[in-house]
Amino acid sequence: MLPEGVMQADFDNAIGELRDALSPNAVIVQDDARYTSYTDAYTPRQLEDNAPSAAVAPLDIDQIQRVLAIARKWKIPLWTVSTGRNFGYGGPAPRKAGCIVLDLKRMNRIIEVNEKHAYAVVEPGVTYQDLYRYLQERDLKLWPDPAAPAWGGVLGNLADRGVGYTPYGEHFTAQCGMQVVLADGTVVDTAMGTVPQARTKHLYKYGHGPWVDGIFTQSNFGIITQIGIWLMPEPPGYRPYLITFPEEDDIHPITEIIRPLKISMLIPNAATTVGLIWEAAAKVTKAQYFDGQSAMPESARRKIAQDLEIGSWNFYGALYGPEPIMDNNWKVIEESFRQVKGARFYSAADRAGDAAFDYRAKLMRGIPNMTEFGLLNWLGPGSHIDFSPISPVTGDGALRQFHVMRDLCHRFGFDYIGEFLVGWRDMHHVLMLVFDRNDEDHKRQVRELFTALVEEAAREGYGEYRTHLDYMDAIAATYDWNDRALYRAHEAIKDALDPDGILSPGKQGIWPGRSRST
Repeated sequence: MLPEGVMQADFDNAIGELRDALSPNAVIVQDDARYTSYTDAYTPRQLEDNAPSAAVAPLDIDQIQRVLAIARKWKIPLWTVSTGRNFGYGGPAPRKAGCIVLDLKRMNRIIEVNEKHAYAVVEPGVTYQDLYRYLQERDLKLWPDPAAPAWGGVLGNLADRGVGYTPYGEHFTAQCGMQVVLADGTVVDTAMGTVPQARTKHLYKYGHGPWVDGIFTQSNFGIITQIGIWLMPEPPGYRPYLITFPEEDDIHPITEIIRPLKISMLIPNAATTVGLIWEAAAKVTKAQYFDGQSAMPESARRKIAQDLEIGSWNFYGALYGPEPIMDNNWKVIEESFRQVKGARFYSAADRAGDAAFDYRAKLMRGIPNMTEFGLLNWLGPGSHIDFSPISPVTGDGALRQFHVMRDLCHRFGFDYIGEFLVGWRDMHHVLMLVFDRNDEDHKRQVRELFTALVEEAAREGYGEYRTHLDYMDAIAATYDWNDRALYRAHEAIKDALDPDGILSPGKQGIWPGRSRST
C-alpha cells in the first residue's frame, strides 16, 4: 500500500530518511508486527480501504519537524493521531489509504499540574488514566473529566471536541492554551502563550487579536503538541443518582424537564439519558434474551427491563458540593422528575454492585474506567461505529429524533443503542451501531443504515458533530449552506497553512487542492 502518486523508490527513500531522523524502531512498516495496530479494527468495510503505508512515532517536536521536512520533500501525506483509540470513529487508521500515520503516543509527558489554578498541561500521548493516576499519586485535589474509555487521549478527545460527564464535560470549553506545529515546521503557541515569559498562558483563553485555537480542532491545519486543560477542584461532597422511566416516549417529558434544570445549573454535569439496551449491555448479551437476527422484539426488551430493574430510559446525574446544598438541589430535581409517571429513583446505595451504575458514577466523579467497552459484548464480540447528531434540548425534537433513528435501525435489523447528552444549550444524540465485523452481510447492512441516517438527519436539519472516517465526506457535504461557503473557507485555510497538502488529507472532508476533484 503506497501513498497516492508516490513511486516505490521515492517511498523507500523516505522510509530510510525517517529511520535516520528518528530511529529504526520508531518507523513501523507493513511487515512489522506492530503495523496492524494502525488499521481500523472496527471498520464496516475492508481493512485495506483505510490501510496506512507505514507509521512513525516521534518523541518530541524536533522529531516532528524532521518528519514534516521528509514528508514535504517526498510529497508523502501524514495522518496524525494522538493515542488513536477512538474506535467508534475509525481509530488510528487514515482517511485515505497509503498515508503514513504520525503517531504521537510516545509524546506522553504531563508537563505541569497547577493545583492552585486547577489546570494541567499535557502532550498528545497522555491518557485519561495517566492523568488520573498522576493526580492520585500526588494527592492533588483535582478531577479530570474522562471520556468513557480510560485509555483515550486527553488531547485527542478534546481536539475532536469530545465530551465527558462531570460539570467540566464540554472538553473544548475547558481548553486554555495550545501549542501547534504547522506543516512547514513552525511552532506556534496560541493566545497568551505568545507573550514572552507569559504568566497567564493557561488562565485566559483569548490573548490579543483573533483566537485561532478552534481551527486546529477537527482539522488538518496543524499538529497539536500540547494543550492546557482546566480541571475540576474536588468538591466537598458528591452524590450520583439514577432515575428510570418505563416508556420509550418518556424521552419527551424527560428532555423538557432537563432543559431548565441544566440551564440553571441545578443539574451541573453532562445530563445523560441512556436507552434501555445501552444500559443493559453492560451486564447481559442479546443472545440471553433473543436469538433472532432482527432487532429485539418489544417483549424481550420488557423482560430485560424487568430483570435488570432499568427503564426504557435511564437518567444519570450527580450532585456536587456541601451536603445542605446537595439536599436542597435534590428536592428540586426529584420533584421535577416525579411529574413523569412511573419514574423510579435510585441512590448509589440502592444500586450497589450494579456494573452500569458503577461505571457511570465513576465517570461523573472523574474516574476513568473501561466498562463501556463491555457494551460490544452485546453481539459477542462486536464492533461499532457511532452516529452523533446535535439537536436542541426540546421534548419534541428528542422524541422525533429518537423515533426516526430507532425506526431506521429496526428497518435494517439493528437494535437501537443510544443516549442523549445535554450540554449547555445543545443535545448530543449518540447512536452506537453494533455489528459483527466477521459477517460481510452485516457490515453491508450497517453501511446502508449509516447512509440512511446521514440522509434523514440532513432532511430534518440536524448536523453531526463528528463521524467515522468513512463518512467524513458525506457529513461535510451536509454543511452546504451558501454554496459550501464554510468549506470553501476551510479549503482556503488549508491551502495557506499546508500548501503541499501533507497533513491528514480528507480529515472532516477537508482535502488538499490536488485531491478536491476526486
